[in-house]
Amino acid sequence: MSIKALIPVRSGSVRVKNKNIRPFAGTTLLENKILQMQRIQEKGLIDGVVVNSNCDEMLEIAFRCGAECVKRDEKYARNDCLANDMYVHVAQNLDSDDVLFVDCTNPLLQDESIVSALFKYKEIRELHPTLNSIHLIQEFLWKRDKRNINIPINYSISKIPRSQDLPSIFALNFAINILPRTYMIEKKTIVGENPYLYLLDEIESIDIDNEIDFLFAEYLFKNKNNVIG
Repeated sequence: MSIKALIPVRSGSVRVKNKNIRPFAGTTLLENKILQMQRIQEKGLIDGVVVNSNCDEMLEIAFRCGAECVKRDEKYARNDCLANDMYVHVAQNLDSDDVLFVDCTNPLLQDESIVSALFKYKEIRELHPTLNSIHLIQEFLWKRDKRNINIPINYSISKIPRSQDLPSIFALNFAINILPRTYMIEKKTIVGENPYLYLLDEIESIDIDNEIDFLFAEYLFKNKNNVIG
């Protein structure tokens, strides 16, 4: 069984411009993720690191870092492209049996968690089609229904619990996703039916989605890694 890390990046980030190659704690999110995956490869746990992008600048960075580079068709990098179609396209341009699909935007993810997830995947792959990282949400959640009425999701206002007693609700954070390449193509997804949910803590699961996320993640990253400046 061969497995490669797949790092998808594209130009055209809307909420945080050029976030994958913008300076981040003395490096960039893309370089940081490539180096992390290369450390996992040095442990003999994956067989390669592939960067898939429509952006020549990002591919040049990946090449300088020693990653395999795959140029993505512009059609699959547009904002109106469904993630399902992108998954199929990038998987079809990957030569491995399994895929460790990782985003650049989880810079606080620890090597140890990736290693543990890879070992866990080998244990559960006969029972679960995919392994996907999650984090716990224990907050007082509400939604607005079709009648435009606001209602609580996970508790009753007539019997308000302590926050620690709220039901366990999990959110996908897409920091770690492991699955067979053929499944990714056939199902057009990286999250299968009855996935194995791999729990990360609130720090590792931080995902950069806006400017505040970027600044907060950079602050934590610098602090954790003793980065000056």
